[in-house]
Amino acid sequence: MIQLHDIRKSFGSLQVLKGIDLTINQGEIVSIVGPSGAGKTTLLQIIGTLDHADSGRVLFDGVDVSVYNEKQLSAFRNRHIGFVFQFHQLLPEFSAVENVMMPALIAGASMADARRRAMEMLDFLGLIDRATHKPAELSGGEKQRVAVARALVNRPQVLLADEPSGSLDTQNKAELHQLFFDLRREMGQTFIIVTHDEELAATTDRTIRLRDGLIVDGM
Repeated sequence: MIQLHDIRKSFGSLQVLKGIDLTINQGEIVSIVGPSGAGKTTLLQIIGTLDHADSGRVLFDGVDVSVYNEKQLSAFRNRHIGFVFQFHQLLPEFSAVENVMMPALIAGASMADARRRAMEMLDFLGLIDRATHKPAELSGGEKQRVAVARALVNRPQVLLADEPSGSLDTQNKAELHQLFFDLRREMGQTFIIVTHDEELAATTDRTIRLRDGLIVDGM
């Protein structure tokens, strides 16, 4: 499904990724682990087309998105990739359902269709009774589940998560981790998760270990 060929990335004189070759299969749940500075988040951002590699290719189902311009990349991301971050990044002035609607509206859905799809996702994630609540009225676990609903509202092929449970307590962390597997079972989602949580990494289908900009295990 996703293929990376010889991905290299530097920031000034610092070479962060030194030639990454990696294949992610449809429906896999893959974790990316490694020490700080290993290049985990940079790699995730390149997979998600949020950043460009200096060289190398990123292919989705055989299509080289490395050659897309910014407008094409934006449309591609909106349709095919969902993102979950450590601190949810919900818009505080909007309710849960309004936050979840955003990607659908950006994709051109009508207000009614976007709301219907957002409510379906919130219902699926057990948050229907929190739909009209703003982020300040939600618990940490609820905020992160809303963020997952937002990432999934356009039914993307792949969900990318950067330390998604890093700000959660033990119970909410366990529930979020289980949610990823439930979503894979119900929706066939592919997950790529950057994490420092070895317990989470141990439960995934495959663990990619980065060190000094190179994959050292999990190819």
